[in-house]
Amino acid sequence: MQVTKLIESIKNGDYDKVIASLYPNKDLSDRKERIITVATEFFNLYGDKDATLFSVPGRTELSGNHTDHNNGRVIAASVDIDIISIAAKVDEPTVYMKSVGYREDTIDISDPNPENVRKGSSSAIIVGVADYFRKNGYKYGGFCAYTSSDVLTGSGLSSSAAFEVICARIFSEFYNNGEIPLMELAKAGKYAENVFFGKPCGLMDQAACASGGCLWMDFEDSANPKTEKVDLDLNKFGYRLCIVNTGGNHADLTDDYAAVPAEMKSIAALMGKQTLRSCDEADFMGRICYLRSIVGDRAIMRAMHFFGENRRVDIQKEALKNGDFDTYLKNVTASGNSSFKFLQNVYTNKNVGEQGISLALAVTENFGEICRVHGGGFAGTIQAYIPAERVDDYKKTMEAVFGENSCQVYTIRPYGAAAVYADGIKD
Repeated sequence: MQVTKLIESIKNGDYDKVIASLYPNKDLSDRKERIITVATEFFNLYGDKDATLFSVPGRTELSGNHTDHNNGRVIAASVDIDIISIAAKVDEPTVYMKSVGYREDTIDISDPNPENVRKGSSSAIIVGVADYFRKNGYKYGGFCAYTSSDVLTGSGLSSSAAFEVICARIFSEFYNNGEIPLMELAKAGKYAENVFFGKPCGLMDQAACASGGCLWMDFEDSANPKTEKVDLDLNKFGYRLCIVNTGGNHADLTDDYAAVPAEMKSIAALMGKQTLRSCDEADFMGRICYLRSIVGDRAIMRAMHFFGENRRVDIQKEALKNGDFDTYLKNVTASGNSSFKFLQNVYTNKNVGEQGISLALAVTENFGEICRVHGGGFAGTIQAYIPAERVDDYKKTMEAVFGENSCQVYTIRPYGAAAVYADGIKD
Protein backbone atom coordinates (compact mmCIF):
# COMPACT_ATOMS: atom_id res chain seq x y z
CA MET A 1 0.00 0.00 0.00
CA GLN A 2 1.32 3.46 -0.92
CA VAL A 3 2.19 5.41 2.21
CA THR A 4 -0.35 8.13 1.37
CA LYS A 5 -3.07 5.47 1.18
CA LEU A 6 -1.78 3.98 4.45
CA ILE A 7 -2.18 7.36 6.12
CA GLU A 8 -5.71 7.76 4.76
CA SER A 9 -6.65 4.24 5.87
CA ILE A 10 -5.52 4.98 9.42
CA LYS A 11 -7.37 8.31 9.44
CA ASN A 12 -10.53 6.61 8.15
CA GLY A 13 -10.49 4.00 10.92
CA ASP A 14 -9.53 0.99 8.80
CA TYR A 15 -6.71 0.20 11.25
CA ASP A 16 -8.63 0.97 14.46
CA LYS A 17 -9.20 -2.65 15.46
CA VAL A 18 -5.59 -3.75 15.02
CA ILE A 19 -4.15 -0.62 16.63
CA ALA A 20 -6.45 -1.06 19.65
CA SER A 21 -5.29 -4.67 20.03
CA LEU A 22 -1.64 -3.57 20.04
CA TYR A 23 -2.28 -0.95 22.73
CA PRO A 24 -5.23 -2.28 24.77
CA ASN A 25 -5.13 0.35 27.53
CA LYS A 26 -3.85 3.29 25.51
CA ASP A 27 -5.76 6.17 23.96
CA LEU A 28 -6.59 5.08 20.40
CA SER A 29 -6.50 8.58 18.90
CA ASP A 30 -3.07 9.22 20.43
CA ARG A 31 -1.66 5.96 19.03
CA LYS A 32 -3.13 6.68 15.58
CA GLU A 33 -1.65 10.16 15.57
CA ARG A 34 1.78 8.77 16.44
CA ILE A 35 1.66 6.34 13.50
CA ILE A 36 0.36 9.00 11.11
CA THR A 37 3.18 11.33 12.15
CA VAL A 38 5.80 8.65 11.43
CA ALA A 39 4.17 7.79 8.10
CA THR A 40 4.07 11.46 7.12
CA GLU A 41 7.76 11.89 7.97
CA PHE A 42 8.50 8.78 5.91
CA PHE A 43 6.65 10.33 2.95
CA ASN A 44 8.54 13.61 3.34
CA LEU A 45 11.89 11.81 3.33
CA TYR A 46 11.38 8.85 0.98
CA GLY A 47 8.32 9.67 -1.12
CA ASP A 48 5.10 7.78 -1.77
CA LYS A 49 6.54 4.27 -1.65
CA ASP A 50 4.72 0.97 -1.10
CA ALA A 51 5.16 0.84 2.68
CA THR A 52 4.36 -1.41 5.65
CA LEU A 53 3.86 -0.63 9.33
CA PHE A 54 5.97 -2.64 11.80
CA SER A 55 5.83 -2.79 15.60
CA VAL A 56 8.06 -4.48 18.18
CA PRO A 57 7.31 -4.16 21.92
CA GLY A 58 9.54 -3.53 24.88
CA ARG A 59 9.79 -6.23 27.50
CA THR A 60 9.66 -6.62 31.27
CA GLU A 61 11.44 -9.34 33.24
CA LEU A 62 8.91 -10.96 35.59
CA SER A 63 11.04 -13.67 37.20
CA GLY A 64 14.58 -14.95 36.92
CA ASN A 65 16.78 -12.03 37.92
CA HIS A 66 20.31 -12.61 36.58
CA THR A 67 19.75 -16.27 35.75
CA ASP A 68 19.89 -16.43 31.95
CA HIS A 69 23.66 -15.87 31.73
CA ASN A 70 24.20 -19.06 33.74
CA ASN A 71 21.78 -21.09 31.59
CA GLY A 72 18.89 -20.55 33.98
CA ARG A 73 15.17 -20.02 33.59
CA VAL A 74 13.27 -16.75 33.12
CA ILE A 75 9.75 -15.42 32.75
CA ALA A 76 9.46 -12.23 30.71
CA ALA A 77 6.63 -10.43 28.96
CA SER A 78 6.18 -7.90 26.20
CA VAL A 79 4.49 -4.64 27.18
CA ASP A 80 2.34 -2.07 25.42
CA ILE A 81 5.09 0.35 24.47
CA ASP A 82 7.01 -0.25 21.29
CA ILE A 83 9.24 0.84 18.48
CA ILE A 84 7.27 1.40 15.28
CA SER A 85 8.55 1.72 11.76
CA ILE A 86 7.12 2.63 8.40
CA ALA A 87 9.37 0.82 5.94
CA ALA A 88 9.60 0.10 2.23
CA LYS A 89 11.71 -2.20 0.12
CA VAL A 90 14.41 -0.70 -2.13
CA ASP A 91 16.30 -2.28 -5.01
CA GLU A 92 19.87 -1.55 -3.90
CA PRO A 93 21.63 -3.43 -1.03
CA THR A 94 21.40 -0.40 1.23
CA VAL A 95 19.41 0.39 4.35
CA TYR A 96 18.27 3.98 4.83
CA MET A 97 17.20 4.38 8.47
CA LYS A 98 15.89 7.56 10.06
CA SER A 99 14.84 7.56 13.71
CA VAL A 100 13.11 10.42 15.48
CA GLY A 101 15.75 12.66 17.04
CA TYR A 102 18.66 11.15 15.10
CA ARG A 103 20.33 11.73 11.76
CA GLU A 104 19.57 9.37 8.91
CA ASP A 105 21.91 6.39 8.57
CA THR A 106 22.83 5.05 5.14
CA ILE A 107 24.20 1.54 5.55
CA ASP A 108 25.74 -0.67 2.87
CA ILE A 109 24.77 -4.29 3.60
CA SER A 110 26.22 -5.85 0.44
CA ASP A 111 29.16 -7.36 2.34
CA PRO A 112 28.40 -7.47 6.09
CA ASN A 113 31.61 -7.58 8.11
CA PRO A 114 32.19 -6.68 11.78
CA GLU A 115 35.53 -5.11 10.86
CA ASN A 116 33.81 -2.50 8.71
CA VAL A 117 31.32 -1.09 11.22
CA ARG A 118 31.53 1.41 14.06
CA LYS A 119 31.07 -0.51 17.30
CA GLY A 120 28.25 0.74 19.48
CA SER A 121 26.29 2.24 16.58
CA SER A 122 22.81 1.49 15.23
CA SER A 123 24.36 0.85 11.82
CA ALA A 124 26.42 -1.94 13.40
CA ILE A 125 23.18 -3.58 14.55
CA ILE A 126 21.64 -3.40 11.07
CA VAL A 127 24.72 -4.87 9.38
CA GLY A 128 24.95 -7.55 12.09
CA VAL A 129 21.35 -8.64 11.57
CA ALA A 130 22.00 -8.82 7.81
CA ASP A 131 25.07 -10.98 8.46
CA TYR A 132 23.04 -13.38 10.63
CA PHE A 133 20.56 -13.74 7.78
CA ARG A 134 23.39 -14.36 5.32
CA LYS A 135 25.08 -16.98 7.49
CA ASN A 136 21.86 -18.84 8.15
CA GLY A 137 20.62 -19.02 4.59
CA TYR A 138 17.94 -16.35 4.80
CA LYS A 139 17.41 -13.63 2.22
CA TYR A 140 18.03 -9.98 2.99
CA GLY A 141 18.19 -6.74 1.07
CA GLY A 142 17.73 -3.01 1.14
CA PHE A 143 14.94 -0.98 2.67
CA CYS A 144 14.19 2.54 3.82
CA ALA A 145 12.55 3.11 7.18
CA TYR A 146 11.41 5.85 9.51
CA THR A 147 11.15 4.77 13.16
CA SER A 148 9.85 6.09 16.45
CA SER A 149 10.36 4.47 19.83
CA ASP A 150 8.68 5.02 23.17
CA VAL A 151 10.83 2.24 24.66
CA LEU A 152 13.23 4.75 26.15
CA THR A 153 16.93 4.05 26.60
CA GLY A 154 17.63 3.32 30.26
CA SER A 155 14.00 2.41 30.99
CA GLY A 156 14.86 -1.22 31.72
CA LEU A 157 12.44 -2.30 28.99
CA SER A 158 15.01 -3.35 26.37
CA SER A 159 15.07 -0.56 23.82
CA SER A 160 18.13 -2.04 22.11
CA ALA A 161 16.57 -5.49 21.75
CA ALA A 162 13.39 -3.98 20.29
CA PHE A 163 15.45 -2.11 17.68
CA GLU A 164 17.41 -5.23 16.77
CA VAL A 165 14.27 -7.30 16.38
CA ILE A 166 12.43 -4.74 14.24
CA CYS A 167 15.36 -4.74 11.79
CA ALA A 168 15.15 -8.53 11.60
CA ARG A 169 11.35 -8.40 11.23
CA ILE A 170 11.63 -6.03 8.26
CA PHE A 171 14.13 -8.32 6.52
CA SER A 172 11.82 -11.27 7.20
CA GLU A 173 8.71 -9.56 5.82
CA PHE A 174 10.27 -8.04 2.71
CA TYR A 175 12.60 -10.86 1.67
CA ASN A 176 11.31 -14.06 3.32
CA ASN A 177 7.51 -13.67 3.16
CA GLY A 178 7.48 -12.99 6.90
CA GLU A 179 8.09 -16.69 7.54
CA ILE A 180 11.27 -16.61 9.64
CA PRO A 181 10.49 -17.98 13.13
CA LEU A 182 10.31 -15.36 15.86
CA MET A 183 13.10 -17.02 17.85
CA GLU A 184 15.34 -16.71 14.80
CA LEU A 185 14.64 -12.98 14.75
CA ALA A 186 15.69 -12.88 18.40
CA LYS A 187 18.89 -14.79 17.65
CA ALA A 188 19.69 -12.38 14.83
CA GLY A 189 19.41 -9.50 17.29
CA LYS A 190 21.62 -11.18 19.87
CA TYR A 191 24.22 -12.01 17.22
CA ALA A 192 24.26 -8.43 15.98
CA GLU A 193 24.65 -7.04 19.49
CA ASN A 194 27.41 -9.48 20.46
CA VAL A 195 29.49 -9.58 17.28
CA PHE A 196 28.89 -6.24 15.53
CA PHE A 197 27.72 -3.80 18.21
CA GLY A 198 30.32 -5.21 20.62
CA LYS A 199 28.23 -5.79 23.74
CA PRO A 200 27.75 -9.13 25.51
CA CYS A 201 24.12 -10.08 26.14
CA GLY A 202 21.94 -13.13 26.50
CA LEU A 203 18.87 -14.01 24.44
CA MET A 204 16.14 -13.19 26.96
CA ASP A 205 15.46 -9.59 25.92
CA GLN A 206 15.28 -10.28 22.21
CA ALA A 207 13.19 -13.43 22.70
CA ALA A 208 10.61 -11.61 24.82
CA CYS A 209 10.39 -8.69 22.38
CA ALA A 210 10.04 -11.01 19.38
CA SER A 211 7.58 -13.52 20.83
CA GLY A 212 5.06 -11.31 22.60
CA GLY A 213 2.84 -12.16 25.55
CA CYS A 214 4.16 -13.76 28.71
CA LEU A 215 6.95 -16.22 27.96
CA TRP A 216 8.70 -18.83 30.11
CA MET A 217 12.21 -19.54 28.86
CA ASP A 218 14.75 -22.18 29.82
CA PHE A 219 18.30 -21.45 28.66
CA GLU A 220 19.86 -24.79 29.59
CA ASP A 221 20.65 -25.04 25.87
CA SER A 222 21.31 -21.35 25.36
CA ALA A 223 21.48 -21.63 21.57
CA ASN A 224 18.05 -23.27 21.42
CA PRO A 225 16.11 -22.33 24.55
CA LYS A 226 12.89 -24.05 25.48
CA THR A 227 9.95 -21.66 25.58
CA GLU A 228 6.33 -21.82 26.69
CA LYS A 229 3.63 -19.16 26.50
CA VAL A 230 1.97 -18.53 29.87
CA ASP A 231 -1.30 -16.66 30.30
CA LEU A 232 -1.03 -13.61 32.55
CA ASP A 233 -3.93 -11.16 32.55
CA LEU A 234 -3.33 -8.84 35.49
CA ASN A 235 -6.70 -7.16 34.92
CA LYS A 236 -8.39 -10.45 35.77
CA PHE A 237 -6.79 -10.35 39.21
CA GLY A 238 -7.45 -6.65 39.73
CA TYR A 239 -3.79 -5.63 39.53
CA ARG A 240 -1.66 -3.34 37.40
CA LEU A 241 2.03 -3.61 36.54
CA CYS A 242 4.04 -0.50 37.40
CA ILE A 243 7.65 0.23 36.49
CA VAL A 244 9.32 3.00 38.49
CA ASN A 245 12.40 4.64 37.01
CA THR A 246 14.52 5.78 39.94
CA GLY A 247 17.02 7.61 37.72
CA GLY A 248 20.54 7.48 39.04
CA ASN A 249 23.89 7.51 37.35
CA HIS A 250 24.40 4.49 35.09
CA ALA A 251 28.02 5.41 34.35
CA ASP A 252 30.79 3.17 35.63
CA LEU A 253 28.46 0.24 36.34
CA THR A 254 30.03 -2.07 33.77
CA ASP A 255 32.20 -3.76 36.39
CA ASP A 256 29.20 -4.27 38.67
CA TYR A 257 27.19 -5.94 35.91
CA ALA A 258 30.09 -8.06 34.70
CA ALA A 259 30.92 -9.30 38.20
CA VAL A 260 27.56 -11.06 38.61
CA PRO A 261 27.96 -13.73 35.89
CA ALA A 262 31.71 -13.86 36.46
CA GLU A 263 31.35 -14.71 40.16
CA MET A 264 28.67 -17.30 39.47
CA LYS A 265 30.82 -18.90 36.80
CA SER A 266 33.89 -18.86 39.05
CA ILE A 267 32.04 -21.20 41.40
CA ALA A 268 30.90 -23.39 38.52
CA ALA A 269 34.52 -23.63 37.33
CA LEU A 270 35.68 -24.81 40.75
CA MET A 271 33.00 -27.49 40.54
CA GLY A 272 34.19 -28.58 37.10
CA LYS A 273 31.36 -26.96 35.14
CA GLN A 274 30.94 -23.92 32.90
CA THR A 275 27.78 -22.48 34.47
CA LEU A 276 25.81 -22.93 37.67
CA ARG A 277 22.97 -24.61 35.79
CA SER A 278 25.20 -27.66 35.36
CA CYS A 279 26.09 -27.78 39.08
CA ASP A 280 24.31 -29.84 41.71
CA GLU A 281 22.94 -27.56 44.42
CA ALA A 282 23.42 -30.09 47.22
CA ASP A 283 27.03 -30.58 46.15
CA PHE A 284 27.50 -26.81 46.14
CA MET A 285 26.03 -26.44 49.64
CA GLY A 286 28.31 -29.16 50.94
CA ARG A 287 31.40 -27.41 49.59
CA ILE A 288 30.71 -23.84 50.72
CA CYS A 289 33.54 -23.82 53.28
CA TYR A 290 36.06 -24.71 50.59
CA LEU A 291 34.53 -22.48 47.90
CA ARG A 292 34.33 -19.33 50.03
CA SER A 293 38.00 -19.60 50.88
CA ILE A 294 38.77 -19.14 47.18
CA VAL A 295 36.04 -16.93 45.68
CA GLY A 296 34.79 -15.05 48.75
CA ASP A 297 31.38 -14.80 50.35
CA ARG A 298 29.58 -12.60 47.83
CA ALA A 299 30.07 -15.15 45.07
CA ILE A 300 28.64 -17.83 47.36
CA MET A 301 25.53 -15.74 48.05
CA ARG A 302 25.08 -14.96 44.37
CA ALA A 303 25.17 -18.66 43.60
CA MET A 304 22.59 -19.28 46.33
CA HIS A 305 20.39 -16.66 44.66
CA PHE A 306 20.73 -18.44 41.32
CA PHE A 307 19.59 -21.81 42.64
CA GLY A 308 16.65 -20.34 44.53
CA GLU A 309 15.61 -18.03 41.70
CA ASN A 310 15.71 -20.85 39.16
CA ARG A 311 13.24 -22.81 41.30
CA ARG A 312 11.01 -19.78 41.75
CA VAL A 313 10.63 -19.31 38.00
CA ASP A 314 9.03 -22.73 37.64
CA ILE A 315 6.90 -22.26 40.76
CA GLN A 316 5.58 -19.02 39.31
CA LYS A 317 4.97 -20.57 35.90
CA GLU A 318 2.88 -23.35 37.43
CA ALA A 319 1.06 -20.86 39.66
CA LEU A 320 0.03 -18.81 36.62
CA LYS A 321 -1.07 -21.91 34.73
CA ASN A 322 -3.25 -22.85 37.71
CA GLY A 323 -4.61 -19.33 38.21
CA ASP A 324 -2.94 -19.14 41.63
CA PHE A 325 -2.02 -15.46 41.65
CA ASP A 326 -1.33 -15.37 45.39
CA THR A 327 1.50 -17.90 45.01
CA TYR A 328 2.82 -15.96 42.03
CA LEU A 329 2.93 -12.71 44.05
CA LYS A 330 4.45 -14.43 47.07
CA ASN A 331 7.36 -15.46 44.87
CA VAL A 332 7.69 -11.97 43.37
CA THR A 333 8.46 -10.81 46.91
CA ALA A 334 10.83 -13.74 47.47
CA SER A 335 12.64 -12.91 44.22
CA GLY A 336 13.07 -9.28 45.23
CA ASN A 337 14.33 -10.21 48.68
CA SER A 338 16.83 -12.66 47.22
CA SER A 339 18.13 -10.07 44.75
CA PHE A 340 18.62 -7.56 47.57
CA LYS A 341 20.16 -9.91 50.15
CA PHE A 342 22.05 -12.49 48.12
CA LEU A 343 22.50 -11.26 44.54
CA GLN A 344 23.22 -7.75 45.83
CA ASN A 345 22.40 -5.86 42.64
CA VAL A 346 20.23 -3.13 44.17
CA TYR A 347 22.99 -0.53 44.52
CA THR A 348 26.67 -0.21 43.74
CA ASN A 349 29.29 -0.24 46.47
CA LYS A 350 31.09 2.49 44.52
CA ASN A 351 28.50 5.07 45.58
CA VAL A 352 26.51 4.00 48.64
CA GLY A 353 25.05 7.49 48.98
CA GLU A 354 22.96 6.89 45.87
CA GLN A 355 20.47 4.06 46.38
CA GLY A 356 17.46 4.91 44.23
CA ILE A 357 16.35 1.30 43.78
CA SER A 358 16.65 0.57 47.50
CA LEU A 359 14.62 3.68 48.27
CA ALA A 360 11.94 2.84 45.71
CA LEU A 361 11.59 -0.66 47.16
CA ALA A 362 11.36 0.78 50.67
CA VAL A 363 8.73 3.36 49.71
CA THR A 364 6.69 0.70 47.87
CA GLU A 365 6.81 -1.70 50.81
CA ASN A 366 5.82 1.16 53.11
CA PHE A 367 2.89 1.74 50.72
CA GLY A 368 1.98 -1.88 51.45
CA GLU A 369 2.45 -3.46 48.04
CA ILE A 370 4.63 -6.02 46.27
CA CYS A 371 7.82 -5.11 44.42
CA ARG A 372 11.22 -6.28 43.20
CA VAL A 373 14.28 -4.91 41.45
CA HIS A 374 13.72 -4.96 37.70
CA GLY A 375 16.37 -6.17 35.28
CA GLY A 376 20.11 -5.74 35.71
CA GLY A 377 19.92 -3.53 38.77
CA PHE A 378 22.52 -1.32 40.50
CA ALA A 379 20.58 1.70 39.16
CA GLY A 380 17.40 2.09 37.17
CA THR A 381 14.00 0.54 37.68
CA ILE A 382 11.82 -1.45 40.05
CA GLN A 383 8.71 -3.45 39.26
CA ALA A 384 5.58 -3.22 41.40
CA TYR A 385 2.22 -4.99 41.39
CA ILE A 386 -0.45 -2.55 42.53
CA PRO A 387 -4.21 -3.13 43.03
CA ALA A 388 -6.09 -1.21 40.34
CA GLU A 389 -7.88 1.01 42.84
CA ARG A 390 -4.55 2.12 44.38
CA VAL A 391 -2.61 2.90 41.20
CA ASP A 392 -3.29 6.64 41.19
CA ASP A 393 -2.19 6.96 44.82
CA TYR A 394 0.90 4.86 44.15
CA LYS A 395 1.89 7.01 41.16
CA LYS A 396 1.54 10.16 43.27
CA THR A 397 3.60 8.60 46.06
CA MET A 398 6.45 7.48 43.81
CA GLU A 399 6.51 10.57 41.61
CA ALA A 400 6.74 12.77 44.69
CA VAL A 401 10.08 11.05 45.32
CA PHE A 402 11.43 10.31 41.83
CA GLY A 403 9.83 12.98 39.68
CA GLU A 404 7.01 13.41 37.20
CA ASN A 405 6.33 10.41 34.93
CA SER A 406 8.82 8.24 36.82
CA CYS A 407 6.05 5.70 37.49
CA GLN A 408 4.50 4.13 34.40
CA VAL A 409 1.67 1.59 34.19
CA TYR A 410 1.98 -1.14 31.57
CA THR A 411 -0.21 -3.82 30.07
CA ILE A 412 1.15 -7.13 28.82
CA ARG A 413 0.79 -7.12 25.06
CA PRO A 414 -0.06 -10.39 23.27
CA TYR A 415 1.82 -9.54 20.06
CA GLY A 416 5.55 -9.65 19.49
CA ALA A 417 7.46 -8.59 16.37
CA ALA A 418 4.64 -7.70 14.00
CA ALA A 419 3.89 -6.47 10.53
CA VAL A 420 0.63 -4.57 10.90
CA TYR A 421 -2.03 -4.55 8.20
CA ALA A 422 -5.60 -3.25 8.20
CA ASP A 423 -6.96 -6.80 8.06
CA GLY A 424 -4.76 -8.19 10.83
CA ILE A 425 -1.49 -8.41 12.70
CA LYS A 426 1.14 -10.76 11.31
CA ASP A 427 3.59 -11.88 14.00
